[in-house]
Amino acid sequence: MHRSVFVAGLIMAGCLTSLAIGQSSHTDPWAPIEIGVLPPIASLTGGEWLKGDLHVHSRHSKESSNNSVATIISFSKSVGMDYLCITDHDNHVLGDVAHNTWTDPEFKSDSVLLLYGAEWTTTRGHGNAFSARPYDHQRLYDVRDQRDVVVGAVKKELGIHLSANHPSGKDHFGYSYDMVDSIEVWNSSYWPKNANAIMIWDDMLSSGRKLTGRGGSDAHHGAPETPDKATKNSFQAKSNYIGTPTTWVFAPARTSQAVVDTLTGGRVSVSANPYAPRVEFYADLDQDGKMDMMMGDNTKSTGKPVKFRVQLTGNTVPTASYTVNVVKDGNKFGTFQAIGKIPMVEFTDTPALLGRTYYRVTVEGPPTAYPQVPESMAMSGNMVGLSNPIYFNFDPNF
Repeated sequence: MHRSVFVAGLIMAGCLTSLAIGQSSHTDPWAPIEIGVLPPIASLTGGEWLKGDLHVHSRHSKESSNNSVATIISFSKSVGMDYLCITDHDNHVLGDVAHNTWTDPEFKSDSVLLLYGAEWTTTRGHGNAFSARPYDHQRLYDVRDQRDVVVGAVKKELGIHLSANHPSGKDHFGYSYDMVDSIEVWNSSYWPKNANAIMIWDDMLSSGRKLTGRGGSDAHHGAPETPDKATKNSFQAKSNYIGTPTTWVFAPARTSQAVVDTLTGGRVSVSANPYAPRVEFYADLDQDGKMDMMMGDNTKSTGKPVKFRVQLTGNTVPTASYTVNVVKDGNKFGTFQAIGKIPMVEFTDTPALLGRTYYRVTVEGPPTAYPQVPESMAMSGNMVGLSNPIYFNFDPNF
């Protein structure tokens, strides 16, 4: 071997040895550490389940048909909705939803809580804004093409809940998920198309982002009052309309603010329609037979086993078997069968003492009839509902 080649080899070997030694002493500054004190878990009894739809379009969205504000609110009331957010496309009114949807004389209800919102419709995808009170949506619209850090600052100043819409669809949310509070994991009655949205949700959860999963019908078209008012899209009202799916929130009060706050907090469940069973997910931390937390809650792990409970509440079929699929940290944990008048399953697992752990569930079973939207059952198939996660060791300051 030529001397210069030999010397070069020695130098390279020395560099590699040095790199290897340096790597062995590396300390990951982001490695899991014990988190500090977490906020106490709220009462499991001091609230009520409220159901609604968080993604609906009225006549103020130009591509909609036969869907006035009055029609939407009246239908929502007829199927027992507690709250509603009409989310018209802001680009159709150049951001001025405050003087269109919100000032529509029909934008009022004596029983349905009406949230203020709009679909933030941009070249980088769509998102929904939710608020308990009017806010300056024009400001959010004006920064739609700015950098995420600018958008995030405006969102924070407005004090609104921002949600990523249909994250895997054609108009997927193309902004940073660090500036949103929730993600639309179930868009429209057609459940199969949401598989990739669920995958994105799991990716965000697994990386420490505590994002609420919610639903939204994204309904644009109502049923025509007379045949002459029918459009080429009128058929959609029979398969996808208000409540397909329905998003439930366990709110501490029957107010618009409580709905928005609960949506942010995550005590949220999604069902195929307003009449379908609601999925409830709880955990008994010390296994004393009393549930201590529910979906959306976050606590420190003790390193000891935890008993979990999944139950269906509402219009179930006593003779049917419901399939409960449990996901842990983005991976399949187990599949269980629930039967009975109040179908229920329990399982036990030990969350990691150090580092994040989350569990969430989906439930399949017989479809629940929705007479007002009769073809929606064929679209949702056997999908009954899903829960938000129960969290362990998630840093609230992440």
